[in-house]
Amino acid sequence: MIISSQLNYAQTKNFCLSVDETGIIEKAYKSFENDLFTYYKFGNDSIKTYRTFLAEVASLSLDLRKLPSTNSIQLAREFKKIANNKNSLWIKLSEYENQEATKKSGPSTSGKNQEEVLIFNYRGGFIQCLKNTSDSDDFKDIVNTLEEDGNVSTSLISQRIYYIPDKEFCAIEIKNFIAFDVYYSILMVIEKAFG
Repeated sequence: MIISSQLNYAQTKNFCLSVDETGIIEKAYKSFENDLFTYYKFGNDSIKTYRTFLAEVASLSLDLRKLPSTNSIQLAREFKKIANNKNSLWIKLSEYENQEATKKSGPSTSGKNQEEVLIFNYRGGFIQCLKNTSDSDDFKDIVNTLEEDGNVSTSLISQRIYYIPDKEFCAIEIKNFIAFDVYYSILMVIEKAFG
């Protein structure tokens, strides 16, 4: 029974990573975990480390001058460069809105000489894989809600994830979601401050 459970975990992890042909997702996840465990110094206590991170994001008390490594900042820049198709982890807001079945009026997402606004792509292949392979109904509900309206603050998303039960919280799908929708989404906004 335990061997079967470990095999399913490995298959899920490998299956979702296979959605990314570039290999950047795996590199970025490893860099995120390295940053988190180096910064918080709770040893191997994954739940305490992740929940502390989420609590600091939710309360807007995260020290962004000390947490991200140079490697993670560089990976955030790479994500910006490859945000060019419907399966990217981030997508141009205008493209995300164009995927909607109904037309909604809203402000322009880019103007002359402005950088296009990027939004986390909740409908993309990797996130859909995480959602579809997760055993957590709470996690699936969070992603389903965000698919409809991705314009939700990172602090609110962190609050919702924080309260997922421990048994489900440790799943690789949820940890990956935290890495990309919370951590790298923040880094995508602040990376220019790091020169």
